[in-house]
Formats: sequence, C-alpha cells, structure tokens
Amino acid sequence: MIIPPYLKPGNAIGLVCPAGHMDADRARDCIATLERWGYTVRVGKTLGRSFHYFSGTDEERLDDLQDMLDDPDLRAILCARGGYGTSRIVDRLDFSAFSRAPKWVIGFSDITVLHTHLLTVWNTASLHAPMAGAFQGEGATSASVNSLRAALRGEKATYRCVPHRLNREGQAEATLVGGNLTLLAHLIGSASAPNTEDVLLFIEDIGEYLYNLDRMLIQLLRSGKLDRLSGLIVGGFTDLKDTVVPFGQTAEELILDKVRSYGYPLCFGFPSSHQGENYALKVGVRYRLQVGAEGATLGEL
Repeated sequence: MIIPPYLKPGNAIGLVCPAGHMDADRARDCIATLERWGYTVRVGKTLGRSFHYFSGTDEERLDDLQDMLDDPDLRAILCARGGYGTSRIVDRLDFSAFSRAPKWVIGFSDITVLHTHLLTVWNTASLHAPMAGAFQGEGATSASVNSLRAALRGEKATYRCVPHRLNREGQAEATLVGGNLTLLAHLIGSASAPNTEDVLLFIEDIGEYLYNLDRMLIQLLRSGKLDRLSGLIVGGFTDLKDTVVPFGQTAEELILDKVRSYGYPLCFGFPSSHQGENYALKVGVRYRLQVGAEGATLGEL
C-alpha cells in the first residue's frame, strides 16, 4: 500500500470541485482555516463555476482535477464538494504523474469514486474526510474538521462509539475500505470497484428511500461484496425517506438482515456521516476494530 507523505507547514493543498457546483463564498472559511493551519491553498478553476448541476462541463472538471493531480508542488487535494459527477470523468484521468508523487485526496460522498479507484487501481491510500462546507462558521473548530488536520499531519486516530443494540461483538484487524453506499453499489462491475475480501468495510448514506437502500445492499450481497469481510462499520444513514405504504424496517435492520449469517464484528452508529460527526478515515490503511458490550473502538495501526 502506498501512503502519501504527510503534510508539513508550508505545504500546498489544492481545492477543486470534480462533481457538483459549489459557490466560492462557501469555501472561504475552509481556505482561511487551511491557511491558519500553516498550509498554502491553490484554488482550482471549478470552485464557483457552474454548468447546470455541475461545477463545469465534464471537460472542465476533468482538466482542473488533472492539473491538480499532476502538480508536483501540491501535497494534498481537497475536494470542495461531492454531489454527483466524479464517475463521469474518472476513467479519463491520468494518474501516471500522481503515482510518481502521490498526494492525499480528501473528501467523501461522491468522492468515494476517487477513494476506491485509487485503492483498487493504484494501491494508494486517501482520506475520507470533511469537505469545504464543513469548515463554515463554528465548523472550522469542530472535532470532525480537527480530525482531518490530525490525519494530514500523520497522527493515528482512535474513535469510540457508544453501544448499539444491533452490534455484533468481535475484533478484527484489516485494511479500511468504503464510503458512500450509493457509490459503492454504483461502482460494482467497474475498474474502480473495491476488493472487499478481508477488509473492514464502512458505509454511510443520506436522503435515500428505504427500499432503495435495501436494493443497494442486495446488490452488494449478490455480487459477493459482503461475504468475506473482516468487519462491517455502519456510519450515519440520515434524511431517509419512506414510501406511502411503509417499507417496514429501519436502515439498521436492513443492514443487519443482509449480514446476519456472517460472523464478523458489526458496529452501528460510527461517526461517519453527511450530517453531524464525520471523522477522517484513511482509506487503504490498516485499522483495528473492537466491538464489545461497552461499545466499539476503531484505531489506526
């Protein structure tokens, strides 16, 4: 596994929008905070630009992200926003210069595409972590944003979760893989789909109908992506919707049903979410998951 160099004061971070549009004003606190941390910030052309839903045409987004990947002066690339659109350009990105001088790619949600692509195709770690919107106002001093700062500096984190009635106790050490459930299901059958054998898989999502969550979980199940995990970590499933005739299960119950026959440890309520806490996780790095009666811990090895 290739671990990009951790950052030092004076290093440069690129800020780019490879998917949905984001107003430049919403990134001001993010830029100011990164600078306060001691980094310089290079703002890409796509921040503040819009083409319908997107932060530019496919070509514009592709060129902006490619420029960041190729820039030897950057030590990290922070994706300002997710949304949708990264899978439209990922197959045309050239990672040859990046592979010679790897850097941390940061984000979540739609950026799951980049995390799994870097891991599967380029064997390179990345950061599933807060994006520019999380830095607004008091968010700049939140525990989630500070976890990103610590991760960039190479600090090893240990996160703790309160007990959950559906947890399955156990312990496992393995590479951490995952991200947004919608994107993980979307990538099945593509070159970017992650290998989930003997890994700690983490999942989260927002705004989905319960029946659609069920369908995506069945897609993972039928494709074998849930069969040989070392452990499963369930983050936030927020702003969920139900049909007029209720589906009949919560998101947690849906997930438990799909993995009930397996014996690996299972942790619910992990602080990785579109809303509330969203702690930095190093995709492609080994962690230890411990689930017991008093709750769960996830610690970087």
